[in-house]
Amino acid sequence: MLVKFLFGAMSALVLLASAGVADARDLSDCERNGSQAQATKTGQPRTAVSSTEACREASAAQTKSMPAKASVDVGSRNGGVLAPPAISGSLLRAKDFVVLVKRPQNATAETIVLLHGSGGDETTLMSLASRAAPRSVLMGVRGRITQDGRKRWYRRLTPTKFDQRDIRAEAAAFADFIEDAVESRALDLSHTTFIGYSNGANLLAAMTLLHPGLIERAVLLRPMSVLDKIPAVDLSNVRLLMVAGLADTTYAPFAPALETMLEEHGANLDARFIKADHGLGGEDVKIVSEWLDRSNAVSLN
Repeated sequence: MLVKFLFGAMSALVLLASAGVADARDLSDCERNGSQAQATKTGQPRTAVSSTEACREASAAQTKSMPAKASVDVGSRNGGVLAPPAISGSLLRAKDFVVLVKRPQNATAETIVLLHGSGGDETTLMSLASRAAPRSVLMGVRGRITQDGRKRWYRRLTPTKFDQRDIRAEAAAFADFIEDAVESRALDLSHTTFIGYSNGANLLAAMTLLHPGLIERAVLLRPMSVLDKIPAVDLSNVRLLMVAGLADTTYAPFAPALETMLEEHGANLDARFIKADHGLGGEDVKIVSEWLDRSNAVSLN
């Protein structure tokens, strides 16, 4: 199977990838909200991983020498889920996921799978994750959707309304990806945590409901609920950290509903609301690092 060969070759790619990943930035979701747009106009100071800086420098970052990547072919085990057309207007859909692995020299058995926000890619969360969990193996994955020139995980209709059929199709494709990674022993789900930001966090939240059992530990940064119909599933074996920004004028208002929904389905949820906009910063790193220490300690018992 192609996926087995590619994951087997990951160790060779790591040496090439590590040099490029060191300069990877945490690119925030470039869908402007009110606070971010105002910061750009008024010239407020930028933080190291702010969304304002990320959106301003995203184009320049793409022109830099990129790390080695591997395309992973995805199977179609999830019968009954019909994928939307490959090209629809300004929407492009890749066949494969693109994967980047970073393995520190003193790596533990823990792997963190990273899902970027709109406008990011497989390198987007590498810097944040490296600081939060410096000894974990990092696996950045690129979503298959490009909409209006921005990489995404599923098609959006408005900033807060999404194509329900597309969410389910891409969730099924990502479930196949995870299952293939487990089959090829590239992932051990008992030692795997998923971190998603914005669009990527929303896919992870949907995955816990649409494909229960695959994602047992996840960090949701600046998320909202995107499913119109919520399946009746038991999430009592799922541990989640949710971090919302109080100044995130577009998405923070939806965070309490996601918190309630996850708790009603039994998830072990740690919900935080911090003084931040949609961009990520040092407080996010600190919160994620502390939560991972506790979560990993539980997984190793």
